[in-house]
Amino acid sequence: MSGITFPHTIKNTLGESITFKGLITENGTEKIILEASVAPGSGPAMHVHYKQDECLKVTKGKMGYQLLGQEPQFINAGEEILFPKGIPHRFWNATEEDLLLEGWVSPPNTFLFFLSTLYAAQAKSGRSQPDAFVGAYLLTRYRNEYDMLEIPGFVRKVIMPLTVFIGNLLGKYKAFKDAPEPV
Repeated sequence: MSGITFPHTIKNTLGESITFKGLITENGTEKIILEASVAPGSGPAMHVHYKQDECLKVTKGKMGYQLLGQEPQFINAGEEILFPKGIPHRFWNATEEDLLLEGWVSPPNTFLFFLSTLYAAQAKSGRSQPDAFVGAYLLTRYRNEYDMLEIPGFVRKVIMPLTVFIGNLLGKYKAFKDAPEPV
């Protein structure tokens, strides 16, 4: 995570903010510690981290969450949920005030880069969807680490790689010349 100083805060256009507090090593495993704020009704779409576990604890409010194929569930302040690597999930703020969370992601791998770049691309587009070239780049380059399951398979497997090819021809990815290698 060279070049990053902690704390490091990112925000998107959906009312989500994450502050990465720092890195710790616990039982030989590296974790990135975070705090997050999620606006009412907001939260990430169904997604999966193939390489990282994610643990979130509610410090204020009520969080809804769902594992793929299961019914939605809810946790309140003081409760936490572990989303194991490889398990598709989503979560959202189930209250009328900001949901506050603390937690960790382990191992961090490219998580900080991926999410920072995604949030910046959402901010640039002004919508919930990131800039098309950046979104295609992230989900193509890091396809073995992350996936967004609400995007149709044909788009993820054909359209996005084609978009990356065109983006390379147009020089759209010069800013990512130092991007971390996929894990």
